[in-house]
Amino acid sequence: MNAGTAETTEGGVIETSTATFRADVLTASMQRAILVDFWAPWCGPCKQLAPVLERAVASAGDKARLVKMNIDDHPQIAQQLGIQSIPAVIAFQRGQPVDG
Repeated sequence: MNAGTAETTEGGVIETSTATFRADVLTASMQRAILVDFWAPWCGPCKQLAPVLERAVASAGDKARLVKMNIDDHPQIAQQLGIQSIPAVIAFQRGQPVDG
């Protein structure tokens, strides 16, 4: 994956990185809700949650998009957001995390 380009997986899920987080999440959330799934390859519950999130976002159509961030590869954003355990999911709208 190019450091400046997000990777889109099958089903339209975006794999983001520290370099692309601003465009993939903050900027994109100005147009639609962005659900960010913070995960790691070794996390069993993350693997169980992923298809549930994919179905939920697919049912929302153009109103929402799922973005995934591997915290092993990109820990900085998770640290900035105060994520201490995974799986963790944060919704963003208008460039900000949604509270609640």
